[in-house]
Amino acid sequence: MNKYQMTVKTANALSEDENLKSRSRFLRGDIAADLADAVTGAVSTGSGKLLKFHGIYQQDDRDLRNERQQQKLEPLYSFLLRLRLPGGICTPEQWLALDDLARRYAYPSLRITTRQTFQYHGVYKRNLKALVAGLAQAGLDSIAACGDVNRNVVSHNNPCLSSLHAELHHWSRLLSEQFLPKTRAFQEIWLDEKPVADAQPEQEPLYGATYLPRKFKIGLALPPHNDIDVFAQDLGFIAIVKRGKIAGFNVSVGGGMGMTHSDVATYPRTADVIGFCRSDQVLTVAEQILSIQRDFGDRSNRKHARFKYTLDDRGTDWFLRELTSRLGFQLEPAQAFRFEHNGDPLGWVQGQQGLWHLTLGILSGRIKDTPETAWLVGLREIARIHQGDFRLTANQNLTVAGVSADNKPRIEALLAEHRIPLPDNWSGIRRHAISCVSLPTCGLAMAESERWLPDLLSLLEPVLQRNGLSEDAITLRVTGCPNGCGRPFLGEIGLVGKSLGRYNLYLGAGFAGERLNKLYRENLTEDEIVAVLTPLIEQYGKQRHKGEHFGDFLIRKKHVAAVTAGRDFHTGDNK
Repeated sequence: MNKYQMTVKTANALSEDENLKSRSRFLRGDIAADLADAVTGAVSTGSGKLLKFHGIYQQDDRDLRNERQQQKLEPLYSFLLRLRLPGGICTPEQWLALDDLARRYAYPSLRITTRQTFQYHGVYKRNLKALVAGLAQAGLDSIAACGDVNRNVVSHNNPCLSSLHAELHHWSRLLSEQFLPKTRAFQEIWLDEKPVADAQPEQEPLYGATYLPRKFKIGLALPPHNDIDVFAQDLGFIAIVKRGKIAGFNVSVGGGMGMTHSDVATYPRTADVIGFCRSDQVLTVAEQILSIQRDFGDRSNRKHARFKYTLDDRGTDWFLRELTSRLGFQLEPAQAFRFEHNGDPLGWVQGQQGLWHLTLGILSGRIKDTPETAWLVGLREIARIHQGDFRLTANQNLTVAGVSADNKPRIEALLAEHRIPLPDNWSGIRRHAISCVSLPTCGLAMAESERWLPDLLSLLEPVLQRNGLSEDAITLRVTGCPNGCGRPFLGEIGLVGKSLGRYNLYLGAGFAGERLNKLYRENLTEDEIVAVLTPLIEQYGKQRHKGEHFGDFLIRKKHVAAVTAGRDFHTGDNK
């Protein structure tokens, strides 16, 4: 047991999830038995919760629920599998394996998530082990991609913007490996590893038997590019560059997007910058920050269990004293930095070493073949000739990185052959649009998101064009519920599902991801959303200052009040 690990006294009983983790035998539970049960396509409730630690969620096709219920059939259960892919980088060989596994064992698509990794959807229970085994053969896994642990570490990785991307990717891998669960449950259940007979009981030196109170997210950013939304992370490392090298990192803590409608005790929060650490201190600082959340996070109320609430309940001064005590040294004062945007530069760009890098805009990150575009086939053919790597972004786009001048025409020809469009003609708002999956697979979804985003853009783009704003970048985030997978509360325009066909509209976030937006109107239909936004866009086109972003304009014109802290999210009146 880690010397700092402790039992924190609380007047409240532990939640059932905590008891489940405690008796799970380090994430084994009844998963193996449930997988072997051929009578149902589902697993038990307890196994469903434990599967998240293995990177897997149980879902069902909600489009078919009523029909199957009428036929007295159980829901059409399937599973989502999310990869652990620190920094979002994979080789062409891995891409080909991922593509093959999607076509064999899942819906024939790959989806790039806002956590800079892939998700498979529509995996039936009988195919889960084969999928995990196939990933292992490609050197990939899904352990700790979900669950109450540190999840996939995101990182700036665009090679055309800086020669420092390799160093950041290095840190993303180190942080990911450092905080992996030590249990062999994943290997035993999915890869048929035999338990090792050992007189010493299994241990989790960092996490303990109950792991963390809730999920924990780490990200590495490189100013002026906030392409990972570092202030949405529980723990952020903001690179400070001096004389062309990373001198260390500013440390930010307490970001998080999720909330519950109409529950003012829950709220999104942007992270606070608390100091600076040298590069050789990164792993130690990260471990001690994670351990504080392990020891003091709320284990009785999961809605109050994220790190942001631990910080707000106890205060930043308390947190810094506790961190200093555990580290044995103080963080240095934070150093100056500036973020300018949080999108991706789409299209072809030549890097510092002469290689070319192509960032493709992929709406909602969904890579599948349609009558209009053969995404899967085209990228498969590119992977067969590509000599660099593939890089996923936290904005759901894809970079084909490290293309030689000789190979560039061949890749362009394959793009054209498979009708994969270059994003040269995309509007500014389309370039900066993000959505979660939502219906039909997500069990938490209250409204459409991914399937609705193209329709929403087709309604907003003509309004922007009429007002001379087609090329202007505006961040748009759409999610089907308030859990925040699409980071909606950092969108200059944020839409959060309330019920089928209805959304809450949030406005006024900072373009560079430094400021939350604020609730502007509730329970709007599609037509009402366009009607509300149209006069605001018209006013922006006529009255904005040079270089002024949409969110800043709305605050200057007092359409919304600026949010300065998480708890401030629910306060104040809007027109």
